[in-house]
Amino acid sequence: MLGIVLIAHNLRSAHNVGSLLRTAEGLGISKVYLTGYTPYPALSVDSRLPYLRQKQTKQIHKTALGAEIPLSIDHKDDVISLLNSLKKAGYQVCALEQAPTSTALHSFKPQPKLALLVGREVEGIEPEILAEVDNILEIPMRGQKESFNVTEAAAMALYYLTHFT
Repeated sequence: MLGIVLIAHNLRSAHNVGSLLRTAEGLGISKVYLTGYTPYPALSVDSRLPYLRQKQTKQIHKTALGAEIPLSIDHKDDVISLLNSLKKAGYQVCALEQAPTSTALHSFKPQPKLALLVGREVEGIEPEILAEVDNILEIPMRGQKESFNVTEAAAMALYYLTHFT
């Protein structure tokens, strides 16, 4: 079985974060990192102002429905430092993004330790961050739309990675 960590970078929507946490908990993801300006629930070490911490925690809980409680969650401002730390710890770092060099998810063969990075809802993951990952994975689109919502794409990828690889 794969050891998977999820990294959500620069997401604006607390509801998307809650949905990601619920999906991660349901699929047994070992840790979730919320990076950049991504909202995050209250943590044991939390430097945010109390009103902001409470507001974001409440918004996330609305869709996480308590899944945020048993999960191991951490917040990091600097995603590139996190990616480098994970690589040093033996993780294969993959981004879920559409790119000319991407690999179709169903063709990908992961290593035993995998970090999956998902990014901004509209703009996607910044090119300078994509340059730091080991692989870029893509979910092939068959309809007329060009992309999935970040939570839908993460759910599909995490389900595939936890059940079929």
